[in-house]
Amino acid sequence: MAYSAGFTPYQVAAGDFNNDTLLDIVVTNSDNNTVSVLLGYGNGSFANRVEYSTGTNPIFVVVADFNNDTYLDIVVTNYLDNTISVLLGYSDGSFAMQTTYLTGDRPAGLAVGDFNNDTRQDIVVSNSGNNTIGVLLGYGNGSFASQKSYSTGTYPLALAVSDFNNDTRPDIVVTNFNGNTVSILLRYDRGAMKNEVTFTSSAGAHLACVAVSDFNGDSLLDIIVANYGSNNLGVSLGYGNGTFENEMILSTGLESHPYSIAINDFNKDGQVDIAVVNRGTKSLSTFLGKGNGTFESQTNYSASFNFAPLAVGVGDFNSDGQSEIVVAYDDADNLDVFVIYDTGDFSHRTTYSTDSWPVWMAFGDFNNDAQLDFVVSTRYYDNVIVYLGYSNGSFANPMTYLVGNEPYYVAVGDFNNDSLLDIVVANVGNNSISVLLGYGNGSFATQKTFSAGFEPYCVAIGDFNNDSRLDIVVANLDSSNSISVLLGYGNGSFASQENYSTGSRSWSVAVGDFNNDSRLDIVVANFDSDFISLLVGYGNGSFARQVKYATGTTPTCVVVGDVNSDSRLDIVVTNRDDNTVSVLLGYGNGSFASQTIYSTGNMPLKVAVGDLNNDTRPDIVTINYRDNNVSVLLGYGNGVFANQMTYPIGTTPNSVALGDLNNDGRLDIVSPNFYGRSVSVLLGYIKQAFVKQTTLITGNRSRPMSFASGYFNNDNQLDIVVVNSGTNTMGIFLGYGNGSFASQTVFPTGSTPVSIAVGDFNNDTILDIVVANSGNDTVGVFLGYGNGSFSSQKMFTTGFASLPRMVAVGDFNNDTLLDIIVANYGTNNVGILLGYGNGSFAGVKVFSTDYGSRPFLVSVDDFNNDGKLDFAVANKGDDNLKIFLQTC
Repeated sequence: MAYSAGFTPYQVAAGDFNNDTLLDIVVTNSDNNTVSVLLGYGNGSFANRVEYSTGTNPIFVVVADFNNDTYLDIVVTNYLDNTISVLLGYSDGSFAMQTTYLTGDRPAGLAVGDFNNDTRQDIVVSNSGNNTIGVLLGYGNGSFASQKSYSTGTYPLALAVSDFNNDTRPDIVVTNFNGNTVSILLRYDRGAMKNEVTFTSSAGAHLACVAVSDFNGDSLLDIIVANYGSNNLGVSLGYGNGTFENEMILSTGLESHPYSIAINDFNKDGQVDIAVVNRGTKSLSTFLGKGNGTFESQTNYSASFNFAPLAVGVGDFNSDGQSEIVVAYDDADNLDVFVIYDTGDFSHRTTYSTDSWPVWMAFGDFNNDAQLDFVVSTRYYDNVIVYLGYSNGSFANPMTYLVGNEPYYVAVGDFNNDSLLDIVVANVGNNSISVLLGYGNGSFATQKTFSAGFEPYCVAIGDFNNDSRLDIVVANLDSSNSISVLLGYGNGSFASQENYSTGSRSWSVAVGDFNNDSRLDIVVANFDSDFISLLVGYGNGSFARQVKYATGTTPTCVVVGDVNSDSRLDIVVTNRDDNTVSVLLGYGNGSFASQTIYSTGNMPLKVAVGDLNNDTRPDIVTINYRDNNVSVLLGYGNGVFANQMTYPIGTTPNSVALGDLNNDGRLDIVSPNFYGRSVSVLLGYIKQAFVKQTTLITGNRSRPMSFASGYFNNDNQLDIVVVNSGTNTMGIFLGYGNGSFASQTVFPTGSTPVSIAVGDFNNDTILDIVVANSGNDTVGVFLGYGNGSFSSQKMFTTGFASLPRMVAVGDFNNDTLLDIIVANYGTNNVGILLGYGNGSFAGVKVFSTDYGSRPFLVSVDDFNNDGKLDFAVANKGDDNLKIFLQTC
């Protein structure tokens, strides 16, 4: 999930700035000399940024309480004007104007601590231009003494503070970027520091970051550094007296250039782990700690970025008890929040030879030992092969049974009501199906054959006439364009077929109750027609005429499942010739939404649905015939799926089935490989990864500029509204309550909408929306109907050439009716439109922000606790923040 920051965000820090127990974010914007504060909602999402002026080229930021008022403050290093800026915090998450203090040349890194034991926070800054650190002792009221300098190595950069020699006094560690060293300065009395203790990193290391923690559980602090130049991390275990072991090297990969480090327990095993962002490879590496000072060599968690990362921070932003990460990038005006997710791992493959051309397979327990077995059809050998499973995911030698000519699809069920599984096969070559009755010991009787349509290709089973006896439906591949239904007698035999018309070349068939009438229906994928056919069942073994739904090109396989957790069956279809899978969400009345298409590998032939990562949400797996792999698309539980992850499987995989083969509680993947003459088993394992949260699509060239949230359809699920400046629209995303959203509904706005706010403007207890239209100098008001839809906008002028940049709402005249406030960038003022409580507003009343000020942000609150709303305005033209206090 991306959030707008200022120009070139450099570093990020987290803290609770408004005392609501939810983590917030502050980020330095190095190219426009500001910091951005984003207040958190506690669910991983954040309010729009509020910017505050700093010195020139702010880079590092730290938060702490410098004036002992229990509210967090901010300190920033200003690299190009040799100062630090201190911004004192207020209880509502806003901040006072900066106070600056002189440092040495080119201040870079920052840290805080109590260096003189007076219970007041002090500041230490690394002065990279003159090879010193500066300590500024705090007075406890938010102000600081002049710095006292201490020599370091060459180009000191990153800082950390801890007690390295167990004397209960904070010491300082600093990385010397050009000297390839780390300096330790031990404190001895009233904030003064001893001569440095130095240990050397490898040549060309270019230390970029340092962090401190106890990595080996001895209660002594250790150090980790990011070696930008040598593409590794260095871990030095502490002796507790200010000295350290030689560093242990952890490689981050060729040309990775690690740049920023975060420390946390990412896998919740009680041991300290490491996360580092790598500028060179635009990636995240995670090293899981063993608790003894060593780390797993593999990067168990991973993420990739679109831009070179600058800084990484850690926090629980969605209140799930799991650590998320926040990343700031170089040359990208946004932040990303990544959550930890079990993606599953299917990279462990076992292959079983079939000595034939396997086509289709199905699972079942054929010998009643509570272990999954499977059966495979072999097209050119006219037989099926049964593999009996062991509890460890391996299988016994195969047993072969003769069936009809060119067998293809195979399914299992109890056709003679003896509680033992039987097998049915569609025989393409002789227009029949074969039924093999099971003995319950893993062996089967000789086949019985029944006539089907021409070229029967696929078979599915179900009780179509509600007589508690299994029936069979067959998709006929030839030009008859039909399916055949054979009603079962419950003794392993079947009535003659009844045929029903479908689309051209019925390739695949599945069954389910799509209209919730307790009667099974049929869905068919039509290879040459690019649609699926739905045939509603009457419950007596007969079916209605087909209803068509569009798919992609050449649909080859159809399966059913509830992929959006609404207790209504949905449909998933593979589209062979456009390398996609289609998802059609069911309405529960026998009709379906239009398809949503997801990319797969090359020539997806078959598909299966199941929970592959044990998050209770259905996922999709396809086999890709020409790529010799499978695609796994993880589901979000709302009918939306992540981009595919691929795993090698075998040569020309032809079908796919899911089951827990090794009794570990996780689904495994099995596929027969046609020309590979084998069956591949991919056992499923746990794999944790950092995954970017859901991206909301706003349309081509929409250029979304601002968003807000609220309950727009009164279902107690939070929704999102966004203004799209490029298309002059407002988009509503209705939330499902699980962090995902429906596709946007669009409403026209004025010209170039840039800001949005919500409130009840007509006192009907339903949320309304106001938009700032910068292109035609208006605000547009949309009155809500309470069902997620809105009236057409009513526009109110903000003044000629006003270029309104940001809008907010509040009651400015204490009449209990909401008013509108807007920052007018073009006319250097703020306008207030007083509300009448019926959705209309009085003419704009303006307040000057001074010539050339260019106001672009406005924030509303009671800044002086007099019970009256005030507002603060950020002005881009003169780099300041003005507060207007209401006097009457």
